[in-house]
Amino acid sequence: MRPRSRRAFITSAAALAGAAWLPRRAAAQYAKTKLIGTGGGPRPRKASSAPAQVIVSNDVAYVIDCGNGVARQLVFAGVPLTRLRHVFITHHHSDHNADYGNLLLLAWTAGLRTRVDTWGPPPLEKMTRLFFEMNAYDINTRIADEGRVPLAPLIQVHELTQGGSVMQDENVKVTAALVHHPPVVPSFGYRFDAADRSIVISGDTAPSDNLVKLAQGADVLVHDALHVPGVDRLVARVPNAASLKQSILSHHTTAEDAGRVAQAAGVKLLVLSHLVPADDPAITDQMWIDAARVHFRGSVIVGRDLLEI
Repeated sequence: MRPRSRRAFITSAAALAGAAWLPRRAAAQYAKTKLIGTGGGPRPRKASSAPAQVIVSNDVAYVIDCGNGVARQLVFAGVPLTRLRHVFITHHHSDHNADYGNLLLLAWTAGLRTRVDTWGPPPLEKMTRLFFEMNAYDINTRIADEGRVPLAPLIQVHELTQGGSVMQDENVKVTAALVHHPPVVPSFGYRFDAADRSIVISGDTAPSDNLVKLAQGADVLVHDALHVPGVDRLVARVPNAASLKQSILSHHTTAEDAGRVAQAAGVKLLVLSHLVPADDPAITDQMWIDAARVHFRGSVIVGRDLLEI
C-alpha cells in the first residue's frame, strides 16, 4: 500500500473534518462499509505491499490477513490502530501472516485497550502464545513503565477448521468457506455482510466451487489472480523454477478463471488482487482486466495499495 495522492488525502481529510461536527444520528446516516486493500503478492517489493485488507464499518476495523507492514499501511489508510476489533487469517503462508503478532503488539503500543478477536486456521492459538512469549520483555516493561493494560488478556483467539458461520456483531456477519490451496490446509475465504454491502475475500485459491457459493450475489469479490506467461518469466529467475511454478499454479487462479468465478457467483464488482507476478512491466492493468472480462460481464478493478472501495 503506497500513500494516497495529496489530492486524495486532502479530499479524505476534508470529508472527515466535515463529519466531525455532525450530530451522532446525522453522522450515522453517512456511515459506510468500506474496503481498503493492496495489490498484494508474496515477495517484498517497492511497487506493492504484502496481502492485507481492511473492512471498516461504523469506524470498526476488520483486518483480513497480515502481510508485512500491515500496521503502517493501516496508518497510511487513515485507520487508527485503536479501532482494530477483529483479525481474520485466510491461511498460514508468510505473506499473509508475517505481521499477525506485530499488528496486535503495535496496536497495543498505539493505545489499544479493548478486546480483539482473531480468527483463522490452526495453529493460530500457538502462534499467538509464542509471539507474546517472544516479546514478553517489551510487553512487561511497557506495562510496568508506561501503565498499559496487559496485552495477552485482550486477545481472544478462535481457530477455524471448517467453513460456515464465523461471527456476527452489530456491523457485520462473517461467513467462511474452505478454499483450495494445497498443501496449506485448511485455507479460507471470508464473506462480510453489512447493512449496506457484501464483500468477499477469496484468500489464495485455485478455482473453488465453495468460493462461488460463498460469493453468491455479493457486491464485491476480491480474488487472487495470476498471469501464466508472467509466471514463466518470474520463475526463470530462481534456481527452484520447476517446483515453484508447480506450487504457484496449484493454488492460484488465472485472471480469466477469476472472471469465471465472479460470473458464476453473480457478483457486481471483481477486484483482482495478490497479482502473480505483481511487478512484471510487460503485464498492463488492461491485460489483467481484459483477461477477467473474457467470462465476466460485471465491473473489474485491478487492486492497488490503499485503493478504497
